[in-house]
Amino acid sequence: MVRAIRFHETGGPEVLRYEDLPVRSPGPGEVRIRVDAVGLNRAEVNFRRGTYLETPRLPAGLGTEAAGEVLEVGPDVERWAPGDAVSVVPAFSQNDYPVYAEEAVVPAAALVARPDGMDAVTGAAIWMPYVTVYGMVAEIVRVRPGDHVVITSAANSVGVAALQVVRHLGAIPVATIPSPAQRDAVFAAGAESVVVTSETDDLAAALRAATGGRGAALVLDADGGPAVADLVSACAPDATVIVHGGLSGEPTPLPAAGYAPVWLRRYRVFEITGDPEALRRAEHFVRSGLATGAFTPLVDRVFAFDDVVAAHKYVDSPDRAPGKPVLRVR
Repeated sequence: MVRAIRFHETGGPEVLRYEDLPVRSPGPGEVRIRVDAVGLNRAEVNFRRGTYLETPRLPAGLGTEAAGEVLEVGPDVERWAPGDAVSVVPAFSQNDYPVYAEEAVVPAAALVARPDGMDAVTGAAIWMPYVTVYGMVAEIVRVRPGDHVVITSAANSVGVAALQVVRHLGAIPVATIPSPAQRDAVFAAGAESVVVTSETDDLAAALRAATGGRGAALVLDADGGPAVADLVSACAPDATVIVHGGLSGEPTPLPAAGYAPVWLRRYRVFEITGDPEALRRAEHFVRSGLATGAFTPLVDRVFAFDDVVAAHKYVDSPDRAPGKPVLRVR
């Protein structure tokens, strides 16, 4: 039996429970891992609430991002062996393979090897942000040196990774943040310029000024909602706006006439993690950036396994510090 975190009804953080559950042996294409740390994401908060893209099958577990050690491999698993230090990337439903637990069974295809010397907390924090960004700037579009790239909600874990990746590729990262309290940290993470959305009545004009009047060649939008129309208005002709999140909680419109021709696209990291070849390319891209020092994973706050309620309250806070919150299991 191992301790796991589940919920039997949707709602606030108080619905989360610690339970002793059996862990099954891995089946074909699966591995059983010891979970040392779990990367925390807004997706789990929305899943717990019942507002995520998929409905939880109650009682439900949580989580798709973790780091630990392989304990057992199932039939037909060749790459991994007991003792391997690994990270789990989001490539599956939380209904099927939750990782908020002391041990978990996950698909072998969702594992990447942790770089030598990397601790579990960092290993739980790096892959989702950087792989998410890789997919947008290397698989969907190719960022060109000198392009202005707008990154919304740039203080979250994906935003910080995007600032580093865009600068690494020679482009010019323009950040938006909701609060001026995050300004210094976002500049330190690599932003060339910063627009505080609470300080402007005309987001499109502020972004056009930040791009020197050229307009953005690419927008990586974590928010969605009505502000997408302003983002499209801030773009150069033939730019791309990729909506990869829904932090606004509001419907995202398709802007009508009166805008420059812009490609508006939704995106989820599963497009990369669900494609073995794309994930292989992403893994090499991230490892290269880590090796050269271009990518520096930013862990925000580490919570003890027993403090999951506090952790979920923090993940849902609008005043979070930049970076990735992590739940330390052991």
